Amino acid sequence: MTTTARAYLLKEFGKPLVAEDLELPDPDSHEALIEVEACGMCHTDLGYAQGSVKPNHALPLALGHEVMGRVVSAGDAFKSLVGKQVVVPAVLPCLDCELCRAGRSNACTAQKMPGNDIHGGFATHMVVPAAPLVALENVPAGLDVRALSVVADAVSTAYQAILRARLKAGDIAYVIGAGGVGGFTAQIAHAMGAKVVTLDISEERLQMSAEFGADAIINVAGQQERDVRKQASSLAKGWGIGSLNTKIFECSGTAAGQMQAYTLLGRASTLVFVGYTFEKVNVRLSNLMAFDATAMGTWGCPPEAYPPVLALIFKGQVAVEPFVDYAPMSTLNEQLEAMAAHKLTKRMVLDPRN
Repeated sequence: MTTTARAYLLKEFGKPLVAEDLELPDPDSHEALIEVEACGMCHTDLGYAQGSVKPNHALPLALGHEVMGRVVSAGDAFKSLVGKQVVVPAVLPCLDCELCRAGRSNACTAQKMPGNDIHGGFATHMVVPAAPLVALENVPAGLDVRALSVVADAVSTAYQAILRARLKAGDIAYVIGAGGVGGFTAQIAHAMGAKVVTLDISEERLQMSAEFGADAIINVAGQQERDVRKQASSLAKGWGIGSLNTKIFECSGTAAGQMQAYTLLGRASTLVFVGYTFEKVNVRLSNLMAFDATAMGTWGCPPEAYPPVLALIFKGQVAVEPFVDYAPMSTLNEQLEAMAAHKLTKRMVLDPRN
């Protein structure tokens, strides 16, 4: 038996996605069939569509990795999920390898990413591993559940970055790149009791972050890195926060952002690279030695960390809806064009049901 999904398939790099029927096999003992209710758009999707990033799965491929939907059917061990709304994590770990058993499932070597390793959420249905699915329970009245699709990546990735940095109340968090993941990083850091400074070249994004989490903003457009560092240091000094309690989150995914982040490192401070770029940067790594500082990467988020993320949203400590817009999935190619032209001011969430 199979399920016929209506999917928007990447068939050729650099060409519009094509709406076609896609036959999906029934889920096996460890899988679930999801009826997609919403799928967020990410710049990674644009990279795949343009061909600047090559997916692991052969074409044709349904993209989309920020998915929420309802479980239609599942393997015997996961029948309790049938009928429930779930978030599909962007990183679906095996939960059995050495890394998974060590609590680093987001780095699982056998992980499956929707829209990269398997067919993703730009479709009416998808089949995914069932064990990592995160059930949506006790969703507050009035919250559009479709907005929770972005928890699959943008919000959970921000949360994992903060866990990696071991951010705590009383720290200062410099967030470079105030849109998307950076905006959620600022909100979560604020909710955890840190002083938050967002840095960006967009005044619009900075003002949005000032409304949602940032204690101070710095517009870095046209400024030298050393001048930005002076402003950042002045803020930390005014709050009485030293370099030991300095956490830097590079969320812009640009070479300029990475360079700026590196210049903010101080003695015993921590830098987390959250955004991704193909560009290279020229830095003196000996600064890490001289400052006894830490620089690290972060990838995705373990499924077990999703409930705390949802709790922050449900308690009103992290806002999602002001940062998303909705559109029919039938407009997908138009939305990708708008994203490529930098015309989207919010995270676009697509609904395949209209």
